[in-house]
Amino acid sequence: MVDSSDGIEVVTQAGEGLAAIAENPGIIRTYFENLIPDIINLALQVVFAIILYAIGARLIKFAERLVRKSMEKKGADTGVIQFLSAVVRYGLYLVLVMMVLSLFGIATTSVVAVLGSAGVAIGLALQGSLANFAGGVLILLLKPFKVGDYIIQGSNEGTVYEISVFYTKLVTADNKVVVIPNGNLSNSSLTNVSHMDKRMVDIAVGIAYEADIRTAKELLQKTAEAETTRIPEEAVSVFVDNLGASSVDMKVRIWVKAENYWEARRRLTENIKYTLDENGINIPYQQIDVQIKQ
Repeated sequence: MVDSSDGIEVVTQAGEGLAAIAENPGIIRTYFENLIPDIINLALQVVFAIILYAIGARLIKFAERLVRKSMEKKGADTGVIQFLSAVVRYGLYLVLVMMVLSLFGIATTSVVAVLGSAGVAIGLALQGSLANFAGGVLILLLKPFKVGDYIIQGSNEGTVYEISVFYTKLVTADNKVVVIPNGNLSNSSLTNVSHMDKRMVDIAVGIAYEADIRTAKELLQKTAEAETTRIPEEAVSVFVDNLGASSVDMKVRIWVKAENYWEARRRLTENIKYTLDENGINIPYQQIDVQIKQ
């Protein structure tokens, strides 16, 4: 059975409330009059918060530019400038958010306490990002590469464009941007092609067994010495590297400045082909002899 006494009590209280309003109709007006100041205060807090955020954002940009200019005057590495600028930007934005929250009566100590109590969960959730941040710090300290270097890491390669807090950006030869987490770069092997001032151009050339090796070496020597980007102080090296199945494999080596590597390699490869063709020295290609037995 359903106890009807509770329902009767609710109806009675509602009736008493309506009766009170009927006896004193100004109570509704008083309620809204008391509510209006609260709404105005909240609106003012929102306006002040927007103004504070706008001014703070401008000051943060100014501080970031100031840090950049001061470090550029001191000759700091571009990667260090990019990394520290990002740290300053994110740190100041965190302070700005705390100030905005304080306008709404949210104590910053309470926020810090909540973040501290949730530190373990946040650490587990952001362990990848923290590893990337630590990787960025290691890259700046150990300097395996810097902005402007050409690096190869696994299947990725390109010129380092930016070293940020969590990621490093590469620009490939066909102008694509490759984003690699700093944690991967700091915990794996990579090749820094631009670290040294000069590079060796190493070209393999195969000539026919019927060709005269001495003549071929002289021709290759002259062609290599004629390369315009070759470093004159470094000797040209031409030698027989291997006796292959269908060719005598030779090597041509010259030294060039790192920035001239690809230009020199392409031009020298082309000139070697022209020289051998003009002097009747064949470059054998793979052939398959098929014998059919009846």
